[in-house]
Amino acid sequence: MLEKTYQPAEIEPRIREIWDQQEVFKAGRADRKEAPAFCIVIPPPNVTGSLHMGHALNNTLQDILCRFERMRGKDVLWQPGMDHAGIATQMVVERQLAADGEPDRRALGRDKFLEKVWTWKEESGGTIINQLRRLGVSCDWSRERFTMDKGLSQAVVKVFVALYKEGLIYKDKRLVNWDPKFQTAISDLEVVPVETKGHLWHFKYPLKDDPSKHIIVATTRPETMLGDTAVAVHPDDDRYKALIGKHVVLPLVGREIPIVGDAYSDPEKGTGAVKITPAHDFNDFDVGKRHGLDQINVLDAHGKLLDANNDPNNTVPEPYRGMDRFVAREKIVADMEALGLLDKIEEHAHTVPHGDRSNVVIEPWLTDQWYVDAETLAKPAIEAIETEKTRFVPKNWEKTYFEWMRNIQPWCISRQLWWGHQIPAWYGPDGEVFVAHSAKDAAALAKSHYKKTVELTRDEDVLDTWFSSALWPFSTLGWPEKTPEIARFYPTSTLVTGFDIIFFWIARMMMMGLHFMKEVPFRDIYIHALVRDAKGQKMSKSKGNVIDPLELVDEFGADALRFTLSAMAAQGRDIKLSTDRVKGYRNFATKLWNASRLAEMNECVRQKDFDPASVQEPLNRWIVGKTEQAVKTVGAGIETYRFNEAASSAYEFTWGIFCDWYLELIKSILAGDDDVSKSETRATVAWVLDQVLKILHPFMPYITEELWTHMVEHGEQRASVLALSAWPEFDGLVSEDVEQDIGWVVEMISEIRSVRAEMNVPAGAKLPLEVVKPADVIKQRIKSYADTIQRMARLDDISYVKVPSKGAALIVIDDATLALPLAGVIDMEAERSRLNKEMGKAEKDRKKAEAWLANSDNVAKSPAHVVALNKARIVEHSERISRLQSALKRIEG
Repeated sequence: MLEKTYQPAEIEPRIREIWDQQEVFKAGRADRKEAPAFCIVIPPPNVTGSLHMGHALNNTLQDILCRFERMRGKDVLWQPGMDHAGIATQMVVERQLAADGEPDRRALGRDKFLEKVWTWKEESGGTIINQLRRLGVSCDWSRERFTMDKGLSQAVVKVFVALYKEGLIYKDKRLVNWDPKFQTAISDLEVVPVETKGHLWHFKYPLKDDPSKHIIVATTRPETMLGDTAVAVHPDDDRYKALIGKHVVLPLVGREIPIVGDAYSDPEKGTGAVKITPAHDFNDFDVGKRHGLDQINVLDAHGKLLDANNDPNNTVPEPYRGMDRFVAREKIVADMEALGLLDKIEEHAHTVPHGDRSNVVIEPWLTDQWYVDAETLAKPAIEAIETEKTRFVPKNWEKTYFEWMRNIQPWCISRQLWWGHQIPAWYGPDGEVFVAHSAKDAAALAKSHYKKTVELTRDEDVLDTWFSSALWPFSTLGWPEKTPEIARFYPTSTLVTGFDIIFFWIARMMMMGLHFMKEVPFRDIYIHALVRDAKGQKMSKSKGNVIDPLELVDEFGADALRFTLSAMAAQGRDIKLSTDRVKGYRNFATKLWNASRLAEMNECVRQKDFDPASVQEPLNRWIVGKTEQAVKTVGAGIETYRFNEAASSAYEFTWGIFCDWYLELIKSILAGDDDVSKSETRATVAWVLDQVLKILHPFMPYITEELWTHMVEHGEQRASVLALSAWPEFDGLVSEDVEQDIGWVVEMISEIRSVRAEMNVPAGAKLPLEVVKPADVIKQRIKSYADTIQRMARLDDISYVKVPSKGAALIVIDDATLALPLAGVIDMEAERSRLNKEMGKAEKDRKKAEAWLANSDNVAKSPAHVVALNKARIVEHSERISRLQSALKRIEG
């Protein structure tokens, strides 16, 4: 017998053990050798990571697809693994060294430090994998990969060498996002724009031809003016047209710099004239390229002004050398003011880029780095989406992809770190570079070049983490070897990921997959939305609104969290998550558990060769038809990535139809004396419950597997675990006659219950029901289900009348009119007064919300979740007013 209460904490570890022991999730099962393949590669979480709500959503949706396709008989590979997470992992280990009082990274040296990182990875890395397993994800864990394991590292080297030989990887001096704290270039994804209250300093730059005249430029970064090489004005700006081609003398430095005409300068912004510092601003870098301007670097790697006094290229004036950038800023402003060249200072709110881990201001910095010619690689990747070799779901994300790909910049792939794939490039005594698969191959290349053996020095930099991640769909399958897995599972079927890494990961996988495999890496890309808090705000530690998924799993079970995320995962709409929603779906799991206990207590057991098409009892014919409809709706929802619709259909069928109606409607049969009807109904209950477990399994794997395993203590045994059972396929089970008859009865009972609630009828009061001039078909329906109708609608009598009693509440269902006499049951005048009072309050509340939204200042200045809340209030109050109006009409009727 099932335990009285559903206990996920006890069930989940035991079910996981069953799946592991039976290798349920292993790809390439012997019984599926000829089956179609289905493959998803997991977006590899960082080895340093812990499960957050984004992971929970992303992996729940992937798991739904994999469990669904596995049940449909496919050979499913869900490829798991982790990313080495260069800067994040190096930072964790460096902190640990400091905490343990050990020598720092540089004191240890590269080899010893990397030993420490590998030790940390083996001991502490990969916590998230165990957390994902708790969530119930059905990856083939025997195939787990790591972006720095031997096979993937070989793939990285092969790709780098091949692209270098093709001229698609090269070294160049360009601007990068430079982190002065971590001493490395970082990607755009690792840069966080921080809203900052700063200043806009307006400086006067004297004209060379007439120093008494000036052009005024405005800047938020005075310290970079020492590297200015031009002033830009819009070519159509009448104020400055005559100055284009002339020169100004750069204050404090004395360098003559040109005034150039460029559309980058906005005549409506500031003074309409902007200082151009190509070595310290991304936009200025582009302007400099267009006008052939010098790139003068004035900062070192630590964010200090250059201090090399003996460096002939150092143009930083002596007083500022070696100063921290922010100290130099203050001195430069003071010195400009002393020279009479500070026009004014304005308060200015703007975003300042910060490192997401270092929390320091990031510098656009001119340095030598390795780059990929992304523009060339992007062309086939653009065409693949245009021709729908790969499609985005929802389709609107194509626009984001195209906008970035059609304006793509060279991809900086080198990082000044030690943890990562070290760049396979070696330098000769004169700086000649030799890119090769190994030191031995590089030495051979160098010997051929120099005609003698020379000592080589390897490039110390490592590759951007996204470089190895770009190879993930094929490197994890064994490439560059020609493995059976590549032949079977590439291209993969679907990628499920968030919109924030369309550029950093999706685009690069498309580029690398097409270049090296000559085929797209996946057929579908499903982009899911964000998980926000209940108010619609983005979760963040600073706001204190982060919801820990593991805490929800501990409290409510993994299935409740998974179902919540699934039911709310509407395409293109962020999820507003609240603990109450998860609690509600925990109640749903309990409902399923109790329904199974009810079935067990009533001896509803599986029967061999049960044929749902052969049932005779109308209620049983009705439920098997409803089951067919639910199976089709849920399957169609998953197939089209409409997870919320699939989950809602499964929920409505399970709770709304099976539990609330069918199990209630058949009570009289199970309590009756007709053994044939009773036996058929018991078998039908067991059959329907099996189908319920199947359609819920992709969403709620633990409880469904537990019930599937348990519900055969009596009756026909199982052929397999639920996760490997066949997805149901039915056709022709819907009977239109019973669909109409029982559907009418269900609607009738529902309407009577609604009226009782609207009219404040005491729950225990039994009412008479009058049916006004019923047609024969209505009489037959009522006759067939009279006992059930009276029991479920709490009626003491049903009669047929020509005219309804005075003071009766009227209900119209199709062509039938029903009347509930309420005189003597409720005080009509008091009820009318109560309803009018409630309606007045609801109208007042609605007007208040409408007035708030009508104020444009409110909408403009308030957070999005506050605006959404007021819109929701209008809908809520309008619906309440409509219900109250219906109740009033019933009284007046």
